[in-house]
Amino acid sequence: MNRLKIIFFLWVFTIISCAEKLDSTTDESMQESIKAVSNSLDDNQKKEFEEALQTIMLSNLDVSSLMNGEDGANEMISDVRQKLNGLTASDVIKEGNRIQTEIELKKKDQAKIEIAELLETQKKAKKNKEKLKDFEIVKSRFYKRKKGSYYITYEPTIELTVKNGTDQAISRAYFEGTLASPNRSVPWLKDEFNYEISGGLEVDEEKNWKLAPNMFSDWGTVEPPKDAILTVEVLRLDDANGDELYSVKIFGEKEQERLTELLENYPEFSSN
Repeated sequence: MNRLKIIFFLWVFTIISCAEKLDSTTDESMQESIKAVSNSLDDNQKKEFEEALQTIMLSNLDVSSLMNGEDGANEMISDVRQKLNGLTASDVIKEGNRIQTEIELKKKDQAKIEIAELLETQKKAKKNKEKLKDFEIVKSRFYKRKKGSYYITYEPTIELTVKNGTDQAISRAYFEGTLASPNRSVPWLKDEFNYEISGGLEVDEEKNWKLAPNMFSDWGTVEPPKDAILTVEVLRLDDANGDELYSVKIFGEKEQERLTELLENYPEFSSN
């Protein structure tokens, strides 16, 4: 029985020692041996082998070396050849898997950081939205004023009455206006605009503004029916120094899409 075991282990050792190995001493020998090793594998192993080779080669891709011209590229190729020389298909697959696992761990760590940042920004945007409610839109109206006596034009006008209920003076306000008719799901116009307040708007101060958007903008070309109503939402406020005070624009559709994408791939970080 012991003799049979010895024969069996010698047979296994012979197979392993005779396995096709990569010879990457030169570019030509590397190409030939890669082909020879690949041809010795079944379809599933061949796919694993080729994917692992690609992973190893890409892991050695160094943009800074490529920027050094031909010398840098040759040095990078030499490093790959040294890493592959003498490896069997099994060795290549193991190394490819190791590198891929390392890459996935790095991606996961980076995703964790990015998710935490996005969730924090989302939380801040929600708090800002509550703060922005203190800047009250008392009245909002849209119409077109007739202008001129000889050459008549119709100037778009956004009329707002606002009251600053925040605890700071405001130098500029940013809005989103929606012009829509009752019982219609699609608005005639939805667009952002902002207004730099001459002299600012002090705490508890109320003012009426008549803003004139560019007549060639969407506000100038829209032709809403008489029953259309303008509703206005405050998106951002700047303080007396012109610095951002509160804003919901820090977390918009782009940020939400990115957060959703990351959480689909890494749901374990959703509660962080």
